[in-house]
Amino acid sequence: MTTTAFRPETEARLAVARQVADAVLFEGYVLYPYRASAAKNRLRWQFGVLVPPAWSAATEEHDFQHTELLMEPRPGATLAVEVRFLHAQRRSVQRARPGGGFETVPELALEDRVLVPWDEGHEERVRLAVQVAELADGDTVVPFGRPATEETEPVTDGAGRTLGRLVRRREEIRGSVRLSVSEVDGPYRTQRLSVVVENTGDWLPGEDAERDAALPRSLVACHTLLCLDAGRFLSLTDPPEWAGGAAAACRNLHTWPVLAGEPGRADLVLSSPIILEDHPAIAPESPGALYDATEIDEILALRTAALTDEEKREARGTDDRAAAVIDLADSMPPEVLERLHGAVRSLRAVTGPVPRAAEDVPTFRTPDDDPFRQGGVTRPDTPWWDPGADAAVDPARDHVLVDGQPVRAGTRVVLRPRLRHTDAQDLFLDGRYALVEAVLYDVDGGTHIAVTVEDDPGADIRREQGRFLYFQPDEVAVAEIREDA
Repeated sequence: MTTTAFRPETEARLAVARQVADAVLFEGYVLYPYRASAAKNRLRWQFGVLVPPAWSAATEEHDFQHTELLMEPRPGATLAVEVRFLHAQRRSVQRARPGGGFETVPELALEDRVLVPWDEGHEERVRLAVQVAELADGDTVVPFGRPATEETEPVTDGAGRTLGRLVRRREEIRGSVRLSVSEVDGPYRTQRLSVVVENTGDWLPGEDAERDAALPRSLVACHTLLCLDAGRFLSLTDPPEWAGGAAAACRNLHTWPVLAGEPGRADLVLSSPIILEDHPAIAPESPGALYDATEIDEILALRTAALTDEEKREARGTDDRAAAVIDLADSMPPEVLERLHGAVRSLRAVTGPVPRAAEDVPTFRTPDDDPFRQGGVTRPDTPWWDPGADAAVDPARDHVLVDGQPVRAGTRVVLRPRLRHTDAQDLFLDGRYALVEAVLYDVDGGTHIAVTVEDDPGADIRREQGRFLYFQPDEVAVAEIREDA
């Protein structure tokens, strides 16, 4: 067994999974608007926090993660394990005194940023490699620890004069990684691998200690990467049929293992405190780490670019990663923003007979009534998802029957969304009168009625921009003509 560097081939394979693993490591690290003073950044680190056992006993926080999964190692296989987490370090700000020395202050204003106290995340790794055959002899326990440290960083102005300093303190943390394997009954040589990561620190909190006091002694955003150099792991979400029972019996607590790396390969696993699907990947359109996964990248980039200069100064002084987000948003070219605006990932070719001229194509009540559409009528050189691809469809003229009555553009209807309750907004729209703007068909043959709500002061703007509300035929009723209409 070794706790030093992995072989180059193993390093290369783990590097494939680290891009997604980095997203897990820094999930919610600093939230928009990226300022320490923002309310969202006062309660941090919600995923994968392993606190000291004494703290866990008094709270609902956990002090361990337990991963179980199935693997089929070949003879002589080596298992590489990399546990990654953040070690929270407390940063304080000090100002230089005129007569010498330093004093702690709530902030230190510089030309381009405002430095404030903040908890930074220092990345840590625990790495070990073990022959799978050795694990059959019993539990293998590898303890690890990180000592308490204190570091200072001078803060200077453009002329090199010392204005103050940053003081970073890290508390001691200790933990262990426990590995074991057991044989699984079945037609193949399959084993159940167990990986337990624990915080074993002996810190005893005082009666009034808060969560912030435990964080510097915790493993934050903890997750595990596994790599087999010979053999494969089995998916727990989509196992082979014969392994379904064994996969269901795997016990995973406070973490969830998924296959990582490229689809089609099964030598990598990411055991994450965030639920993922097999072979997770970063969207190719993503311009960089934004750390706030609760927002859409496009909206987040636009909002960040719109921060005031003073807000950006505070964000830059909050954390180096926040400063990088500000710089990214300020320098993002238009073509990058365009890539963020809706991505189509499943284009497919649609073939069929050459369509007739548009004026010769009749209007059909539903797609199933159109024999040409059933045959795949498309316009040449037009993508299947483009409305112009199907000459048999005309939203302005198409209609659908509702209770035997035709509903088309211009028809007044009563909204009855209570039948489905697909949106909280349904509570406010039930029983309202609306005007049908178009009858639309999706590529799967579904029918949708686009409407604007009567008495909506923004109806003209919605109509101009094509921003309608959509309902299915059984969610509307044809309105009776009112005397005041």
